[in-house]
Amino acid sequence: MAKSKSKWVCQNCGYETVSYLGKCPECMQFGTFVEEVTTISTLKDNSKPSNIINSDSKVSKLNEISLDEKVRFKTNIDELDRVLGGGFVQGSLVLLAGDPGIGKSTLVLQTTKNLCEIKKNKDEKLKVLYVCAEESPMQVKLRARRLEVEPENLYLTNQICIDEVINQIDAIKPDFLIVDSIQSVFCAGVASGAGSVSQIRECTNVLMRTAKQKNITTIIIGHVTKEGNIAGPKVLEHMVDCVINFEGDKYKQFRILRCIKNRFGAISEVGVFKMEDTGLVEVTTPSQILTEQPEGACGSAIVATLEGSRIFLHEIQALAGSTSYTNPRRVAVGLEYNRLLQILAVLEKKVGLNLSKQDVYVNVAGGIDIIEPSYDLALCLAIISSIRDIPISPTTIIIGEVGLLGEIRYVDNIERRLKEASKLGFKKAIIPKVSDKIYKKISSLDMEIKQVAKVTDAIIQGLKQE
Repeated sequence: MAKSKSKWVCQNCGYETVSYLGKCPECMQFGTFVEEVTTISTLKDNSKPSNIINSDSKVSKLNEISLDEKVRFKTNIDELDRVLGGGFVQGSLVLLAGDPGIGKSTLVLQTTKNLCEIKKNKDEKLKVLYVCAEESPMQVKLRARRLEVEPENLYLTNQICIDEVINQIDAIKPDFLIVDSIQSVFCAGVASGAGSVSQIRECTNVLMRTAKQKNITTIIIGHVTKEGNIAGPKVLEHMVDCVINFEGDKYKQFRILRCIKNRFGAISEVGVFKMEDTGLVEVTTPSQILTEQPEGACGSAIVATLEGSRIFLHEIQALAGSTSYTNPRRVAVGLEYNRLLQILAVLEKKVGLNLSKQDVYVNVAGGIDIIEPSYDLALCLAIISSIRDIPISPTTIIIGEVGLLGEIRYVDNIERRLKEASKLGFKKAIIPKVSDKIYKKISSLDMEIKQVAKVTDAIIQGLKQE
């Protein structure tokens, strides 16, 4: 026999309660609770649960476990392999998330082209099963033709029932499985609809067990919420082996592939792609993101940031002007909004600027988000340059974190940042004070190095007319 039990689940964070709530106490969102009915089986005393799997697994010593020579499969897409830590690991479960239209399906379809060329043995190549739950196989075929991806050992199915997908896996025996997307498939044993918290959790659990037991490398594509977080319960990120975010403005060319969890490699690496008519193209030189500055432009500053082990040069733009409203507007695109408010407070208190009647808009050119605080000083100078109508030299690189006391704080790997800027023709650098050991390394560069301790010192050096 079986009996039903209902519960209310927040579709934003997965919080569960026995009754309806208007506001979720976990994520503080309104109207997110949906009733879900679960079926509980009642077994007789001598009966055996049907979901217990008889496994032949045994206890082994760590030094007795042998690794296959082909533990990893390289995709021959260097930017993707870098983020994965050297390629896909056999039997791993990878979650790829990003905004709609950012290029997730394009990336995995281009990846299958190279995966299908890898030889499993002398006579057989790797098989890939693509579960296109959101599209028909004909639509995927049209995209594959545009991307020039037509391998013989790529199988397509638009099956959305996870139980039927497992049956197809048993029949085809693929080496790679792609599920596009996890929000579109459902498990017949769960009463709620596809895309609900319970469905996502159960379907991911089934895929995880299948990947580990059958040694199938599985890639699942996930949606994101309007805040940019991965949709579904937080346990989804805990269950998978690797979580990759695809970031960028879908209306612009450049895309950032960022790893936020990786059980088999570093999580600090990023990959850069450029969207073109023929698909995603690798950007081997990240400084290509830097756009050319208009000559004599006010409110523009260049900063060198560190993403993983790579140096990126970004242009920070600022526009400040008088406002007719009681409360001036503050808009930040590509930068943290609260960080902008902190910088404006420092400029008012330590520099003496009156920004209470000024609207301030800041933007990172190229549609890329900057996370680390090394852009603080460049943001300060860009805002002051816009207010005073004094341009910053386009050959000046500005690096430094700004504290609440108006001091300029040191940032890591400053010598690597300056070397990259020197290669691109920058002639002047405004940086925090460094040790004598580091200064000896950077003094050999063909650049004028200006060390500053306060924001006021940086303003004098950055806005000084040459």
